[in-house]
Amino acid sequence: MYRTGIVKLTERARFSTVCLHAGQEPDPSTGAIITPIYQTSTYVQEALGKHKGYEYGRTQNPTRMALEQNVAGIEGGKAGFAFASGMAAIGAIATLLKAGDHVVVSEAIYGGTFRLFDKVLTRYQLEFSYVNTSDLNAIEAAMSPSTRMLFVETPSNPIMSLTDLKGAAGIAHRHGARLVVDNTFASPYNQRPIEFGADLVAHSTTKYLNGHSDSVGGIVVAHRDDDIEWLKFVQNTEGAILGPFDSWLVLRGTKTLPLRMERHNANGLALAEFLDGHSSVKQVYYPGLPGHPQHGLARRQMRGFGGMLAFELGSLDRARRVLNGVRLHALAESLGGVETLISHPATMTHAAVPAERRAALGITDGLVRISAGVEDIEDLEEDLDQALGQID
Repeated sequence: MYRTGIVKLTERARFSTVCLHAGQEPDPSTGAIITPIYQTSTYVQEALGKHKGYEYGRTQNPTRMALEQNVAGIEGGKAGFAFASGMAAIGAIATLLKAGDHVVVSEAIYGGTFRLFDKVLTRYQLEFSYVNTSDLNAIEAAMSPSTRMLFVETPSNPIMSLTDLKGAAGIAHRHGARLVVDNTFASPYNQRPIEFGADLVAHSTTKYLNGHSDSVGGIVVAHRDDDIEWLKFVQNTEGAILGPFDSWLVLRGTKTLPLRMERHNANGLALAEFLDGHSSVKQVYYPGLPGHPQHGLARRQMRGFGGMLAFELGSLDRARRVLNGVRLHALAESLGGVETLISHPATMTHAAVPAERRAALGITDGLVRISAGVEDIEDLEEDLDQALGQID
């Protein structure tokens, strides 16, 4: 049972109720229903060794801790740890590894994660194998006696391939490895990896959890007691914490997560269907389309299909004309905000990935990615239609 001040959540509490109330306690001095922003670096002690549970801002902050409890409840984990960015969260997860350890990774993964693994962590005698994790046989074949982690991103960025989470968890655990899932693209509204056997779940809180394009952060939700103890230690020791104001902003976002995701899902599906029927578009990547190769898996392990989609235009010139031609879609990095964003993965989110590797993954110069916002769908479709009309 979650205890939230005078509000009690039973184990039967549904998703939207948990989003609103998990980790939330009225301010003890005023009764304020919204968690205050505790913008402080330290805490006065009543006497030597006697304090109220808070000693130093890097180690504890009530606003950050409220967010951590909230997202842990949303994801169905035991504890959460908030960091200054999504990449800082993934970096903290990597500290669970030691020199000589091997990690199996989804080949279609965010460019920043690939850069961290390939350019930084390999300097510390860690080995990474990149495989098509939508193929469980490929995962099994990549596992070795030194494999300590299976790191998957599902749906993947940007081509929306899926990993069977239950199957992947079974393989990881048989080999004595952790399953780590980057759940940023799906959000916990659409997918809860711990229910399928994941040990750790990572989010860029910058995206759907915050949802308003005004905060950068990351969080890790853990299920195993040993991982919880280590991440607590690492968070304090390395100090890449999420600040109190950003924590407050994300807490504001999680309260409306279910409402926003309903519209993101609806608009994502509608745009995918619109593009799938457009003569200028060669291919659409969206798990909600019946033609997606893993549509059946998406229906089994996802509550909704999300607001992320990508489509192929065939060349850089055609992609450029559409990207420069939209008026309502904002040409920008990131995703998951209430505004619809459009981007070019090859030169933006995945620029750090070598060109030959991008080509092998289907991240071509003609690929365009959309993060569907919550605008009226007719306006979004009209904007895309006029931009696509410029390449006919």
